[in-house]
Amino acid sequence: MLKKFAKTLSLHKIRILAYYDFFISTGPLEGTNNKIKTMKRKAYGYRDFEFFKLKLFDLITKSTR
Repeated sequence: MLKKFAKTLSLHKIRILAYYDFFISTGPLEGTNNKIKTMKRKAYGYRDFEFFKLKLFDLITKSTR
């Protein structure tokens, strides 16, 4: 099990170390995607797609502040 973990680490070594050079994370993007998915579930049955687009735009502009 430890050997498998070491192999996985060595395969991803460049990407892991790149984080410390650039400090870029996909966390905020994943959070926004999760909010959009939640809103889609709540919006099931909306007749007006334009209203849904406005709600998404509002959600995205709030999360980028």
